[in-house]
Amino acid sequence: MASKEMVLHLVGQGRGYQEIGAELGIPAGQAYLVGTGLPADGGGTVTRAQRQRPGVLPSRSQALVNPREVNPTSSPRVHHWMRERARADGLARPGR
Repeated sequence: MASKEMVLHLVGQGRGYQEIGAELGIPAGQAYLVGTGLPADGGGTVTRAQRQRPGVLPSRSQALVNPREVNPTSSPRVHHWMRERARADGLARPGR
């Protein structure tokens, strides 16, 4: 079980929350919560006193729980599917 002391000790060694979470077998956002007492998702208002706690990140703690979204603009698999559907539909062929 991860403790506040364990997390803050690792933070004091210069480790990031991703690495700390992996070492302790918990998600990075949970390691942040255990170490700081603050949710990593940015929920709620953080007071000035809370921002002074050991281990609190100055910004971007939400990235610990919400990885970046990936929105590809195209997919070869979808393009292949569309070509096959068009070939199968006689009315969709050019010249008809």
